[in-house]
Formats: sequence, C-alpha cells, structure tokens
Amino acid sequence: MYSRRQETPIGGMNALGGVPPRSGRVGALVGAALLATAGFWSGAAAQQLTTLYSFTGSDGANPSAGLIADPAGNLYGTTAGGGASGQGTVFQLDPSGNPTVLYSFTGGDGSHPGGVLIADAAGNLYGTTISGGAQDAGTVFQLTPSGTLNVLYSFTGGSDGALPWAGMIADTAGNLYGTTYGGGASGQGTVFQLDPSGTLTVLYSFTGGNDASPWSGLIADAAGNLYGTTEGGDGPGEVFQLTPSGILNVLHNFTGRDGAIPHGGLIFDAAGNLYGTTHNGGASAAYGTVFQLTPSGALNVLHSFTGGSDGAYPEAGLIADMAGNLYGTTWGGGSGGQGTVFQLTPSGALNVLYSFTGGSDGGRPAADLIADAAGNLYGTTASGGAGTSCPGGCGTVFELAAPPSLTGGQARRNMITKRARISAR
Repeated sequence: MYSRRQETPIGGMNALGGVPPRSGRVGALVGAALLATAGFWSGAAAQQLTTLYSFTGSDGANPSAGLIADPAGNLYGTTAGGGASGQGTVFQLDPSGNPTVLYSFTGGDGSHPGGVLIADAAGNLYGTTISGGAQDAGTVFQLTPSGTLNVLYSFTGGSDGALPWAGMIADTAGNLYGTTYGGGASGQGTVFQLDPSGTLTVLYSFTGGNDASPWSGLIADAAGNLYGTTEGGDGPGEVFQLTPSGILNVLHNFTGRDGAIPHGGLIFDAAGNLYGTTHNGGASAAYGTVFQLTPSGALNVLHSFTGGSDGAYPEAGLIADMAGNLYGTTWGGGSGGQGTVFQLTPSGALNVLYSFTGGSDGGRPAADLIADAAGNLYGTTASGGAGTSCPGGCGTVFELAAPPSLTGGQARRNMITKRARISAR
C-alpha cells in the first residue's frame, strides 16, 4: 500500500516559460504547453528566496496550485482554503507584492480550487474546484476580468465524473480538457472535454486497478493525443495516452521500485520523451522519483529521493531549460524537513536550490514552478509564511532568484491563452 496526501492536490501542467523578468514585464505561460525547452538558465548555485506574499486566511489559505502571469507582471493563482467563506479563492499578486482577491468561493459555486488556472486573450480565467457546485462534486469555472464567476459545469458525481483535482488545457476551438479523480462509468475517474457551449463529453472512464484515479492534468501532442498519469486505486499507478478516437494506451505501469503514485503532470522534450515525478516509490520504495519515459516505452529513473537533504514526496511536475536541466519541488525532506526546490542535471546530479524551513519562507511546496527569462523561479507553498490564523501557516507565494551569471537569453512566449497549441479533437 502506498501513502496518499489528498490534502494537497496538484493540478495542471505548465512547461517552462522563458518570460521577461518580473521586475519588468512577465509574459505568461500557456496552460497546455507541450515542450519544456524555452530559453532559461543552465546552472545551479545557491539562490536567494524572497517571500512575495504570505496568506493570512481571509485572503486565502494553503495554495496547492501553481501560478500564471500576465505581461504586466501580475501573478494569478488559487488557494484551496480561506477567503470570505473559507472555501478558497482566486487571487492576483501585482509586481509590488500587493494581493487582490479576485473571487472567494462560497460552496454552491464551487469550493477548494486545487488546479492551475489558464486564461484566454480577453483575460478570462478558467479553472476547476475539487468540490462544491450543484452536487458538491466539483466544478469548471470561468472568472471574467470584471470579477463575475460563471460555473461552466457542475459535476454530478455520476457517470460524468467527480472531484476534478487538476487544471485544464484547451484546443484551438476553445474546448477544455481535464480529468476527474472519481466518478465515471466505474467510479474510478474520467478524462473529459467541455465545449464552449457547456456540453461535457466523457472521453474515457477509468476502469480500476492501476487504471484509476487521475490526480494530475493533461498534456497533448500535435496529433491531438492526450497524456497523463493515474495514481491507481491503491497504487502504484500508470502513464497513459488517450487517442482522439478514445482508445487508452497504457504507456507504463509503475511497479513501486521505479516509482509509485504520480501526482504531478508530464512534460515532453523535442525527442518525444516524457518526464515526470512520482510521489512514492523508487529505490527506497517510499520517497518518490523523477523519471523519463522514452517513446519506445522504456522508463528510466533519473533520481530516487532518499527522504533526507535531497527531498521527499514530490507532488508537482517539472519544468526544464535549454540545456536539459529539470526543475521541480518536493513536499518534504530537505535540510529543514519542509520541502525543497531542486535542479536535476542531464547527468543525473541533483542540486537542492532551496530547502524550506516552514517559517516565514513557507513550507510544503506542492505546485509546479514557473520561470522568467532571467532565471527566477516562482511558486507557492501550502503552509508556512507569516500568516498565523492557519495551523502551520497559511502558505506563501515565493520567488527564487538565479545569479545573473547564470541567466540565459530571452525566450519567446505568447500571452497565456486557453487555446493551446493543439488541434481541435
């Protein structure tokens, strides 16, 4: 049996965006980017962490999703708790560190958003809530620039799915794609499509065993194939491909020794290799892994976490730089025991860039990172920070700065859009 930590769901998948530094204008990340190969920096050194904001509870608490950004340098995200009704929030953080609660969920309109947001060219934000809605089984929502929240779909908990933990991606026609952790024909979760008119189509219902309980979101290739992971009914989970015709191909079944219970999403490289993390498993059969899955189906464990100073229990997916270095977070371990930010080189050397203490710097990072062209990394922690109204702290938004000598050239990124670079299915 493998451990689960359902209090810190991970949603969405953002590849590394080489966007302008936040001190200038931060470009934003496409919610369904396929290749993690933008211009960034390609080294590792001691880095300085800046807490950009500490949540207090009334303005949100315990963010477990990653961030997106607009060209003005504003960051956007969600908190799983807190807000006016304690049901979670959507927030904006400006370049000066001033927060704005864009929306506080009430329950009937959704509660506990856990996935990363995506946005369209008009500035509308799209996301999911794990619960709440008409049947308390979760929702898909749109938040307009004026602050109006539209519930695009309320899951019933039946054959349409339940408990969407992750964020979504979108195609050129404006269809949204995501996963639900539960529900579906077998009660084991689904992959769904939601069209612009609000019609939900279940593309696949998971069947049980390893083929059950998708925690993370999806990525897609140019042919319209969707890729994701499941944590399995009781572990250890799988990596899957879902074709446009609805055929699910299991690309890998985890065994435990090569990883177990993947919670984070996947990324591609230019050669078609998939990269991701597992929350458990590995050489120690406990603390998680970073893995590569080749197009031929061979799984390579790039690192097995020990639970010590290198970190433990990665919840989030990865981003990458042009040199092939991978970057991510672990929920536990590190010198402070509260999680880490790490770099993994192509040679397999793991460099801990920062160890959280659980104090004012935050603790328990559970979300994907984003980056700017200067090499600064941005993310959230689910606990810690200066806020005292939450046990263990209400969480933070942080920046981890890279030395100027390690910065790379500016990469090109488009404005965040809900129309990802995949063909309509």
